[in-house]
Amino acid sequence: METVVELQHFYFAYKKNNLVLHDIDFKIERGSFTVIAGPSGSGKTTLCKAMAGIVPFYMGGAYSGDVMVLGESTKGKKVSDIAMRLGLMLEDYESQLVSLTAGEEVAFSLLNHGFKPEEVEERTRRALEDVGLPGRESYQLDELSGGQRQRLLLASVLAVHPEIIVLDEPVSAMDPDGANSLYGLLYKIHKEYGTTIVVVEHRIDYLLPYMTDLIVLKDGRLVTADKYENAARKMYGDEVLRQFIPALWRIKLGLEEKFDITLGDWRTEEEAVAELKEKGFTGGEA
Repeated sequence: METVVELQHFYFAYKKNNLVLHDIDFKIERGSFTVIAGPSGSGKTTLCKAMAGIVPFYMGGAYSGDVMVLGESTKGKKVSDIAMRLGLMLEDYESQLVSLTAGEEVAFSLLNHGFKPEEVEERTRRALEDVGLPGRESYQLDELSGGQRQRLLLASVLAVHPEIIVLDEPVSAMDPDGANSLYGLLYKIHKEYGTTIVVVEHRIDYLLPYMTDLIVLKDGRLVTADKYENAARKMYGDEVLRQFIPALWRIKLGLEEKFDITLGDWRTEEEAVAELKEKGFTGGEA
């Protein structure tokens, strides 16, 4: 598989602060749906900013190692140039909105990248459709709900057609229905366009049906970067990290440990119930 993002023994500290990231070394494959998880303060947001070139070249700080995006180092690259190929959506999405109307918001990023007006119009229309906001070009931002503004920011990122989209806690302010809706939308984009998706998320239960790979940080250090099934097993062995495993997999791994059996790689409750019934488990036994 082709590598689209690679961190090579990357260390980083903000100005006059201790190290935030320690010797981070992993690869993200093209077409993957990768989740970054770990406790608060483990360096997940800084990691996202490093992929986008914001860290260290815009915010400053001390670093060593390298960050490669689509085979090229982020060293010496403008953040705007990287954004053509890797789009970033931060948790504080309101701070990334700069225009008065939905159409202007999507068009802003396109015009900054030098697209022709007629192409800007078409890309804006399509991006709003893709995120479930068709025909909203003239809507004022204050006419949109918080969830709709998050979708609008996603449309602004998507309109440029980046090969990689990185999202930092994109559903932190949403209820479960909103979170499931946004992640379902991301998965649709992932499948339709072949976009590589990278998501920072505390509650990775939402992403269990979709993710292919899992990167886990703890205290600024890399615990594992592997296929989800392998990474989850490694997390289960750490009492701090175990709480971040999807509930369905905590049950699965607990049953495997207790009964010395091997269960399937469950992605939905329906799969779990069907297998447990087949193996003769009852509510009391589980």
